[in-house]
Amino acid sequence: MDNREQMNIVIVGHVDHGKSTVIGRLLADTGSLPEGKLESVKEYCKKNSRPFEYAFLLDALKDEQAQGITIDTARCFFKTGKRDYIIIDAPGHIEFLKNMVTGASRAEAALLVIDAKEGIRENSKRHGHIVSMLGIKQVVVLVNKMDLVDFDNNIFNSIKSEFTEFLDKINIKPINFIPISAFNGDNVAGKSANTLWYEGPTVLEQLDGFANKKENRQLPFRMPVQDIYKFTEENDDRRIVAGTVLSGTVKTGDEVVFLPSKKRSVINSVEGFNTAPAHTAYADQAVGFTLKTQIYIKPGELMVKAGETQPVLSSRFRVNIFWVGHVPLIKNKNYKLKIGTMRIAVKLVEILNIIDAAELNIDTFKDQVERHDVAECILETAKPIAFDAISDIELTGRFVIVDNYEISGGGIILEGVPDSDNSLVEHIRDREYLWEKGLIPAADREEIYGHKSKFIVITSGSEENEKAIRDIGKNLEDRLFKRNYKAYYLGVSSLLNGLAADSSTDFQARDSQIRQIGELARIFTDAGQIFITSVFDLDDYEAEKLKLLNQPNEIIIVNVGQSPFNSFKPDSNISTGRSLDSTVDSICDLLKQQEIILDYYI
Repeated sequence: MDNREQMNIVIVGHVDHGKSTVIGRLLADTGSLPEGKLESVKEYCKKNSRPFEYAFLLDALKDEQAQGITIDTARCFFKTGKRDYIIIDAPGHIEFLKNMVTGASRAEAALLVIDAKEGIRENSKRHGHIVSMLGIKQVVVLVNKMDLVDFDNNIFNSIKSEFTEFLDKINIKPINFIPISAFNGDNVAGKSANTLWYEGPTVLEQLDGFANKKENRQLPFRMPVQDIYKFTEENDDRRIVAGTVLSGTVKTGDEVVFLPSKKRSVINSVEGFNTAPAHTAYADQAVGFTLKTQIYIKPGELMVKAGETQPVLSSRFRVNIFWVGHVPLIKNKNYKLKIGTMRIAVKLVEILNIIDAAELNIDTFKDQVERHDVAECILETAKPIAFDAISDIELTGRFVIVDNYEISGGGIILEGVPDSDNSLVEHIRDREYLWEKGLIPAADREEIYGHKSKFIVITSGSEENEKAIRDIGKNLEDRLFKRNYKAYYLGVSSLLNGLAADSSTDFQARDSQIRQIGELARIFTDAGQIFITSVFDLDDYEAEKLKLLNQPNEIIIVNVGQSPFNSFKPDSNISTGRSLDSTVDSICDLLKQQEIILDYYI
């Protein structure tokens, strides 16, 4: 079996700038053509009184299979001493862009062909945009047809300077510019005597100098959690975290982190169905793991190995999308994002530029993404998610977007974007600016009610406490109410058939509940009341979200038993095993310490 390296190269450029000639020349100069093919095409040209061109080789090879070589309209193959190459010809049509942008066909490097005589044209810039949108880092510009400008160094340098300046604006830093004449073979496979002023590599040397992407096993460990299985028969208390390993390797004893929750544990065992016991799991395996410490995690989390390069954790990211939905992709509408096993609400917050895939027109002013558009834009999820940039690990950098139960778009993540000034912050800023208060000052309410307002959230990371924290919340309400305090308990599940009934779907129900309870808290605390809720497994992000939503009023977060938090510090940690009355006493003591309620009232 051939274990040689293989690399996908995309070649882009205007049809008249010699792209096909470059490909034909590469095939011929590397001896990758079927035997006798070059001679037969030359003979055909001679018989028909046509000048031979290397571009004709592509036409002659269409649909032909010989000596293991398959050529079609989009891909052709050649070999060097170092590796096998697949050149993906980028005609700019819809199907090509869809395949490239959605990750169906990934290129590791790009050759961008420019005609030295014609110089930089609008189409050259469009193709630059395409390369940028594909997230390709290894880019080389071939300045072709140098023979038509007498191999003039000044013309080459002028194109190099002007195009470098343009590429910099679209986040491309080309590795090299190579002066070539594909028709004559200058600087393609061998150094040209016509460009003694050029000291860089030939095209083939440059190709062999590109870095190959790593095999999946060589990459950092990534496994989206598909499900958590629990066993109850025959005293089997295992909890198995199951999924398919996308990349890397992991073994028993390794410390792992689950993202975005940031919960940590150590692998106790590697499990399989009807398989021999194993201690290691590899990329592409569907496996299960038991952990040494039992932590509550949810399907959709990304399991990674501590100590390795970590994924990006953000709620905002710059992406390229190919949109196939019948209805346009519009700003600030909720869609469903599917990445790995994660399903989460997402919205379009900014369009950076759009390429009409049919016409290759670039538009930076459109306010929606139409069908068959390729868009570079900023997306925002309901809470931070874990992902990798497509240039680092493509399997965790691809996604699809669902609109109205149909996959309507697919794309790649180019990078995370700082999310400090996200939609929630903007919403709260606008809400507070427009907030219309009544005539009663907060101090007057405190004097009449005999207490200050407060938002109290009771949580736990232990599944066995899920019902207990609800009971604590209800009994706290009862205790305060019987002492004439204005207290009200509302469980977040009550919102599913109430305020959030029409606004949430399965993948955004939790986020809607958190959002609605936070908005209600803002109203209740503004009305001077003590508003109480219980939220099982509240994470760091949700706790901060509730604090933000309740601004400018205060919040108390009480944790019972095992904490669900990673770095967030609750106001109180209450151990399990205490009586209900004793737990309620502890929360009341906290309210007295913070002078929310006064000693003599209790």
